[in-house]
Amino acid sequence: MNEKKKRKKKEVRVNLTRRDILTVGVAAAGSAVVAPLITSGPLSPFSGLKQQIIEGQESGHEEHPHGEYHWGMIIDLDRCIGCEYCLRACSAVNDVNPEEPWNIVVDEETSAGVPFFFSRPCLHCQHAPCVEVCPVQATYHREDGLVVMDYDRCIGCRYCEVACPYDARRFNWQAPLYENPYVPTWGVPEVDRRPRGVVEKCTFCIQRIDKGLEAGKMPGVDYEATPACVNVCPVDARIFGDLNDPESEISNIVSENPTIRLREDLGTDPSVYYIPPEEGL
Repeated sequence: MNEKKKRKKKEVRVNLTRRDILTVGVAAAGSAVVAPLITSGPLSPFSGLKQQIIEGQESGHEEHPHGEYHWGMIIDLDRCIGCEYCLRACSAVNDVNPEEPWNIVVDEETSAGVPFFFSRPCLHCQHAPCVEVCPVQATYHREDGLVVMDYDRCIGCRYCEVACPYDARRFNWQAPLYENPYVPTWGVPEVDRRPRGVVEKCTFCIQRIDKGLEAGKMPGVDYEATPACVNVCPVDARIFGDLNDPESEISNIVSENPTIRLREDLGTDPSVYYIPPEEGL
């Protein structure tokens, strides 16, 4: 990979893109009747979470991750060319419904009017609202910091989908009978399709992480153990690795470059860092 250019650290703030906000709005509109019923009242799983946010309290859950590894990702918005290769490879190897991609890529521009491309996988938050509100623990943290799903436990209540502030979750309304246009050009499925009635999302390709570690491969270093979206990027705009390792490439890039995380004010502690685009003149 080409050597990253170093820039003087500066205070930056990047919000979710306008198109992303519109996407969230459309999804929310479809749940306008259901959402008030499941997010209010003393029996709602959201009630305690809301109170903790208001009072500035910790969630009461143990800190994550607490294992040997903490997998994270850097997305360099100054490098991204908007090719959508990440979206296509992700959709192929995880056999994702093409109408509900786990990765999104949208056009955006800086405050100075300089265009750039914004992409977003699941952010694998260490204080994840989706984990907090799941009534059956179908969404949970692994020791390596990944937020994952147990599809056998999921009851389709969609609490996690409503709670996620990044619109990173997708509910399966229909049986998974879709044609996947990204197979085999962009990869072949490595996991089974999820059934109707469950919520799914980006997993950082845990099937590759787990198999790779079993084979002595290091995610973010060895191709076979690294998420498909990272491997396929033609401009090295995505970097993956172990945030617990101060000598890893991802740790060095975070320490040497100005980075931001989306909506840090929410206290979600995402595992995805962004290198912001140059503002221009």
